[in-house]
Amino acid sequence: MQAKETKLQEIIEGTKQYVIPLFQRTYSWTQKEWDVLWKDLLELCDMDTPRTHFIGSIVCMPSESVPEGVAKFLLIDGQQRLTTIFIILTLLRDKASEDGDTLFANEINDTLLVNLYKKGTDYFKLLPTQLDRNVFEKLINKNETDDSNQISLAYNYYKKKIRQHQIDFTKLKTIITSYLSIVSITLDSSDNPYLVFESLNAKGRPLTQADLIRNYLFMRIHINNQNDVYKLYWLPMQQSLGDDLTEFIRHYLMMSGNIIKQSDIYYSLKEQVSPDNAIEYLEKLKKYSTYYDKIKNPEKENNEYIKRGLKRLNRIEVTTAYPLLLNFYNDYFNQTISDNDFSQLLNIIENYLIRRFVCNIPSNQLNKIFPIIYSILKEKYPNSIVVGLKNILQDKGYPKDNEFLSRFRDIAFYGGGDRAIKAKLILESLEESFSHKEKIDFDNLTIEHVMPQTLSEWWQEYLGDEWGETHDIYLHTIGNLTLTAYNSELSNDIYPRKQATLKDSHLELNKYFSSVEKWSREEIEKRSSLLADKALHIWPYFGQDNYSSSNEVIHVTGTTPISLYILGQYFPVKNWRDVLENTLNVIADLEPQKFSTISDYFSSKIGKDKSKFRAIRQLKNGYYFEVNLSAQSIQKLCYQAIEMIELTDNDWEVEIQS
Repeated sequence: MQAKETKLQEIIEGTKQYVIPLFQRTYSWTQKEWDVLWKDLLELCDMDTPRTHFIGSIVCMPSESVPEGVAKFLLIDGQQRLTTIFIILTLLRDKASEDGDTLFANEINDTLLVNLYKKGTDYFKLLPTQLDRNVFEKLINKNETDDSNQISLAYNYYKKKIRQHQIDFTKLKTIITSYLSIVSITLDSSDNPYLVFESLNAKGRPLTQADLIRNYLFMRIHINNQNDVYKLYWLPMQQSLGDDLTEFIRHYLMMSGNIIKQSDIYYSLKEQVSPDNAIEYLEKLKKYSTYYDKIKNPEKENNEYIKRGLKRLNRIEVTTAYPLLLNFYNDYFNQTISDNDFSQLLNIIENYLIRRFVCNIPSNQLNKIFPIIYSILKEKYPNSIVVGLKNILQDKGYPKDNEFLSRFRDIAFYGGGDRAIKAKLILESLEESFSHKEKIDFDNLTIEHVMPQTLSEWWQEYLGDEWGETHDIYLHTIGNLTLTAYNSELSNDIYPRKQATLKDSHLELNKYFSSVEKWSREEIEKRSSLLADKALHIWPYFGQDNYSSSNEVIHVTGTTPISLYILGQYFPVKNWRDVLENTLNVIADLEPQKFSTISDYFSSKIGKDKSKFRAIRQLKNGYYFEVNLSAQSIQKLCYQAIEMIELTDNDWEVEIQS
C-alpha cells in the first residue's frame, strides 16, 4: 500500500481513468454535502493567498483487466467527492464555453475531463457505475441529461450557485486543482482488499465478499464487454438471490469437496479465475445460481415431489447440504439422474438429519460430511447414486433403530431455537402417515401441549403428588404434543374439555384422545411409544447393521451406573443420584447462566429453597435438588438438561455395570 498527500491536479491529469466498481453505490451526495464543498470553495476563492484545504482521501487499485488502453484504477473509496469535483469542472468548462472563452474551456476538457486521443470508454477520465454512466457521459459530451439523476441534480445545483456569485472561473479552477489536498492511497497485490474495504465502510453500507468477487471478475473482462456480461450473468443472480448471493458463492466453491470459510470466499475464487476464463466462469456461476434459487425457494421448482422434498429440508435447516444439492440439481438438469432419483436423494438426506436431530448428534460436523459426498459417489457409485448415498451416510453418525426409538420417546421435542419448527414437521409427518384422502392444510395449525405448559391448580391435583416431576420431564415429549387450530382456546384448559375438542378434530393425531379418559405420565409414555413406532416407518433405517450397543438406549430401570463421562471429565458413581449430582455440578461450574435456565425449567426438582423438596442433596453452588427420583426420570432429566444447554450425547455418557 502506498499513501501520499497530493493535489487534485496530479490525481486527474495525464492519460488515466478511474473506474467506480460495480459493487459501489451510485452517486448519492445531496445538497447537504454539496453545500459544504461549495462553502469551502467560496472561502478559498475569497482569499488573496489561498491556503491548502484537505478534502479527504481516495483509495484505488490498479486494474489488470486489459493490457491495452489507458491506465485504469479501480476507485474503491472517495468516489462521491471525486465525482462531484468532475461535475464542477464540467460546469466550469460549459460556462467558459458559453462566455466565449474557448481556450479555457478546451484546457479544462482536454487536460482534466477526458483522455483526448482515446476512443470508446477510454475517452473518459472517470467511469461511474452502470446506473450513473450514461448521464455522466452525456454531461462530458455536452448533451442534455435527465434531471431525475443525482449527477444532473448536482450539476444544476452548482450551476445556480455560480449564477448567484461573481466568481473568477480561472481562480476557481486553480483552487480545485492546486489547493484542494487529498490523500491518495494505492493498494498493491500484497494488500488484503477485503480488510481495506471493511474498514473504509465500517460506518456505511457493509461490503460483502460477493461485492469483492463481482469486482474481481469484471476487472478480468474487457471493459467494452462488461456491461453486456453484467446484464446477462451477474445482474440476474443479484436480483434472484439478493443477500444470499455471498453464501451461494461459498456453497458453489464447496461443490468439489473443499471446506470454505466465510472469510476465505474471495481468495478461494481468485485461484480459479483468470482473464481467459472469467466470462465462462460467470456463465457457470449463473447456471448454478438458478439451482440455488430453487433450493432456497422450492415453489419455483415445477416437479411436485422435488418441491416437497426441498421445502421439508429447508424447515430443518439443511444449509450444510447445499453444496451436495447443487451437484444433484445439475445432474437432474442434465438428466443424468431422474426426477424420482432426485426425490429419493432428498428423502434420504431428510431421514439422516431427522434421526440425528432426535438422537442429539452434534451438527457441527455436517459441513465437513456433505461436501465430500458427491466426489465419493462419482468414484464408487457412478451408476447407483441412491444406493451410494445410503451407504455413505450410514457410516457417518447415522442412528440405529433402537437408539432412534428410545430417544424419540424421551427427548424434549419442543423448545428454543429451531426445535419447535422441527417438532411441527415431525408431527405433520406423523399425521400424514395415516394416509388421508384429502390434503391437510398444516399452515393454520400450531403445536398444542395436552398437559399445558402452565399448570392450573386443577392440573396439579389431577396429576397427583408427582405433578411437578411429570410436568418437568414429560411436558415437551412427543406423547404430550399434537397439532390444532385451537391452541389459544385450549390453552391450559382442563383435560375433559380438551379431550372433547380434540376428539372432534379431523386429525388422526387428535382422534386418538377420544378413547383416552385420563391423561397422566403413563398415557403420555404410551402415546410416545406408539408415535415412535410410526416414526420408525416414516424414517426407516437404510443401513446394513441395524443394532446399536450404545448405553443410552438401555432401559435403565434396575441398572447400576459405575461411571459418568461429561465434557471431558470422568466421575466414578455408585447410583443414578450420583449421576445427576455430578451432571448438575459440572454444568453449574462451566455454564452458570445455562444452569440457571435449567433450574428455572426444572423448578420442582432444582432450586435454592430446600423446603420444596422431599429428599435432597446440595450442589457445590448452593442449590438443592430432589433425589427421590427413579433411574428413568433421572436419565430423562439429564438428557433434557444437556439438550437445553446445547450439548450432545457425545458430551454425556454413563457406563452401566454389566
